[in-house]
Amino acid sequence: MATPSQTGKPSPERIFSTLISYQQSEALKAAINLDLFTKIGEGAEDAAALAKAVGASERGTRILADYMTIQGFLAKEGTHYKLTPESAIFLDKRSPAYMGAMAGFLGAPHHKATFANLTEIVRKGSTIAVEGSNLEPHDEFWVAFAQSMGGLATPSAQFIAGLIGSSEGKPVKVLDIAAGHGMFGLVIARMNPNAQIVALDWPNVLAVAEENAKNFGVADRWSKKEGSAFEANYIGADGEGYDYILLTNILHHFDHAGNVTLMKRVYAALKPGGKAITLEFVPNADRVSPPVPAAFSMVMLANTDSGDAYTFKELDKIFTEAGFSKTVAHPIAEMPQTVLVSDK
Repeated sequence: MATPSQTGKPSPERIFSTLISYQQSEALKAAINLDLFTKIGEGAEDAAALAKAVGASERGTRILADYMTIQGFLAKEGTHYKLTPESAIFLDKRSPAYMGAMAGFLGAPHHKATFANLTEIVRKGSTIAVEGSNLEPHDEFWVAFAQSMGGLATPSAQFIAGLIGSSEGKPVKVLDIAAGHGMFGLVIARMNPNAQIVALDWPNVLAVAEENAKNFGVADRWSKKEGSAFEANYIGADGEGYDYILLTNILHHFDHAGNVTLMKRVYAALKPGGKAITLEFVPNADRVSPPVPAAFSMVMLANTDSGDAYTFKELDKIFTEAGFSKTVAHPIAEMPQTVLVSDK
């Protein structure tokens, strides 16, 4: 079927491809579950060898590998499959940048079931998910997030650590709000031997971050606070505030008023001259570009009562109303998110 770019005429191909796009996500998830990319990277490059390596039928393996080639995740030379640079970096388990684990969370039945009700969600203007408010623990959901999404967070975590000068080794105290897997604070701690990290989240989620802290070798400089970002006492027994407070992928869950309330708590917990470090999907003022940050608002419509993907102007207004004097945006190269640094 010809595309509009090939003929200059309207074509139904985009409509057709979009309506069957679930096939692409399920095929990629199957390839990840079977370790298809890792086995190809290890040298099982033809259908027979690959089928044996992944423990599947030769017919099924060949068709899946061909489909992955069609989708651009593999290259094919004769009867041999090769990893693309993208799949070698992010989908081969031997790579330190492996991100295949996120398929377990992003491809979870919960998400598909929620979007299956999108017509009613649009009519209502908010989620109809049975889990309810994002202020509740929802242990199974958020533990799955923490277990699956650490790899995806690593590039952003490294960017933030570099942005605040972690390599300089200055003593700093950092609060990581809604820490999840803990990766953002842990990367700072690993880069800066004088950084003390306090992670705030629900108890079962913090168990995942605590294990990661041990694996990073920074458990002696990592501690935890249990509870809600809207209710927990941020300040510890020492009564001291923080040099940095991390708010990574949290503001998009709430409306303007909720975020102002949260940021006022953050402002009060910072030392004089301290900074709030926010990571968000930030669309342009037109709200339709760039594609990934702009489209994230649909995820928030489907999954939250009042969340959104906020423009810089909207976020800056939140920070200003909370008392912050200045906010500077730092886009992350090759990533769809932006780091916002707000000065107390």
